[in-house]
Amino acid sequence: MLHTILTIILVAPLIGSMIAGLFGRQVGRAGAHYATIAGVAISTVLSFYVFWLYVFNGAAEYNASLYTWMVSDGIRFEIGFMIDKLSATMMLVVTFVSLMVHIYTIGYMDHDDDYDHHNPYYQRFFSYISLFTFSMLSLVMANNFLQLFFGWEAVGLVSYLLIGFYMKRESAIQANLKAFLVNRVGDFGFILGIAMVFVYFNTMDYNEFFAQLTSQRDVMIEIMPGVEWSMMTLMLILLFVGAMGKSAQMPLHVWLPESMEGPTPISALIHAATMVTAGIFMVARLSPAYELSEVALTVVLITGALTAFLMGMLGLIQNDIKRVVAYSTLSQLGYMTAALGASAYAAGMFHVLTHAFFKALLFLAAGSVIIAMHHIQDIRQMGGLKKYMPITYWTMLIGSLALIGFPGFSGFFSKDSILLALGESERFGATFAYVLLIMGVFVTAFYNFRMFFLVFHGEESEYVKTHKIKESPAVVTVPLILLSIPAVLMGLPMIEPMLTGQYFGDAIQVLEQNDTMMAVYNNYYHGVLDMILHSFMTLPVLLALSGVFLAWLMYIKQPNIPAKIKSMCPRGYYVLDNAYGFDRLNEIVFVNGTRRLGEFFTRVIDIKMIDTGMVTNTFMAVAHSAQALRQAQTGYLYHYAFVMIFGLLAMLVWVLW
Repeated sequence: MLHTILTIILVAPLIGSMIAGLFGRQVGRAGAHYATIAGVAISTVLSFYVFWLYVFNGAAEYNASLYTWMVSDGIRFEIGFMIDKLSATMMLVVTFVSLMVHIYTIGYMDHDDDYDHHNPYYQRFFSYISLFTFSMLSLVMANNFLQLFFGWEAVGLVSYLLIGFYMKRESAIQANLKAFLVNRVGDFGFILGIAMVFVYFNTMDYNEFFAQLTSQRDVMIEIMPGVEWSMMTLMLILLFVGAMGKSAQMPLHVWLPESMEGPTPISALIHAATMVTAGIFMVARLSPAYELSEVALTVVLITGALTAFLMGMLGLIQNDIKRVVAYSTLSQLGYMTAALGASAYAAGMFHVLTHAFFKALLFLAAGSVIIAMHHIQDIRQMGGLKKYMPITYWTMLIGSLALIGFPGFSGFFSKDSILLALGESERFGATFAYVLLIMGVFVTAFYNFRMFFLVFHGEESEYVKTHKIKESPAVVTVPLILLSIPAVLMGLPMIEPMLTGQYFGDAIQVLEQNDTMMAVYNNYYHGVLDMILHSFMTLPVLLALSGVFLAWLMYIKQPNIPAKIKSMCPRGYYVLDNAYGFDRLNEIVFVNGTRRLGEFFTRVIDIKMIDTGMVTNTFMAVAHSAQALRQAQTGYLYHYAFVMIFGLLAMLVWVLW
């Protein structure tokens, strides 16, 4: 029974995608969105059942093969399911957020002037987002590395198609190519890590891999002559390189802001509960392995902390409403990654769950504003939209408060858990990471409410005054309302089981000496109400409120201050405006460097060595040899007799000598 339910959950979005994609012209626009929404809705309802079965009813882990793809040298390559509290929770989040995005897309695409209404782009779009859901479900339901890699690559492929959906825009084509290539860099490390699993553990199955961890813990490999390194550490770092690409950690983060070139529903789907959280989920799933390598966890911790703070700083100068939310995604992914590095896997996954809802809410609310502004995205051309768009205003306010960790909202519980866990951690670099994340709290509150105040409370721009601005239709606002409910309430019932380790159970395994979540529970938790009330006297909440106040002061009360600061700090603004030079570095090293390397190989290797040295010179040598031999073929009998006699004498001399 459960096997059938899981198969339907996985396959239903795929069937909807095939109907919209293969028969789009026949079923029309309505048929496309009804088919895909029905498929995702079926998966959502059944995922609720599986979630209840595992999280509330305490069902045992389900691990079964769907079918065997190949058997090679005794190793089975299978497609199968591994369902426990971790995967059941991710299934629910993925399907529910995807369902909200599907419904929202009907209203968004109906007001989108960037695609040709006479061509089946509408059907294609629904086919893509439904296929995206199938790919993510394949990833989170997998019981082996082969299926994990399939879902991993499928998500990357569909994201490429979605980011470049507006194929007539040059910027969209550049953005999807950038996303594809940067993710290939991460995926190269990822597949090397999986190859090490295959070589050293002789299996692709998760449970068989976990069972061999202790015996393989001390294996050393020679990475260069005279230099040995822990096989476990190298394998886990390579797997994390894949997570850096998918979850946009520095320096493989450059693709994610560019992905804003896709339609807004895609921004919500990629940045909320699906693609960018794949890396976080993978590290949490492999927690038994990561616990055996302090070096790998330290790399994860420092990478996450740097991403959280430095990417948040870039949000300070963004004027595109979608890019502001995109940089907040980068920053929050850094929080999740830092939590994983501190062995607070439950806190990182807790933030994945809360972030999925409030970030999807923020993106869809931003899309609602873009619809009302007739696809203008510059927040400087907005202002005073509160009175025109009350539903969008209140839902975006809820999402913003959850993002900054305002007490009582879902983001408060998950972000506070991460900060407290880092404060308790004794791992190398934990103090440095804690300081960066604390500063990031202030930065997040400032840039997010800068956007909020400029859009809804700022002085009305000339465009707003001269154009009719109105609230978005119900097909857009209903998903906003539904997403705002978990954005407010999700943290309340989950905080205690998350801290005690009961929520995920055995799906996440932490060594006793590394269990910072239990230390947080013992030292700080005295009930939900006490946690909320006490938080108003803690540094993170005070910094968040200070960020909100400063944003109000600088952009509503004294709007001339930002220009003065910009003129006083031109170099700082230049650094932020150029995103620390990562794009320039990539252009110099990879774009120009690769081009020059290609020119060198063309000129030296291809033309001189192969064409001239090997092909042309070989041909000329053969030609000259043939010409010389042709001179010896005179046709005179006495010439041939002379050669024969001379050759015989030479042989006799050589033998007798």
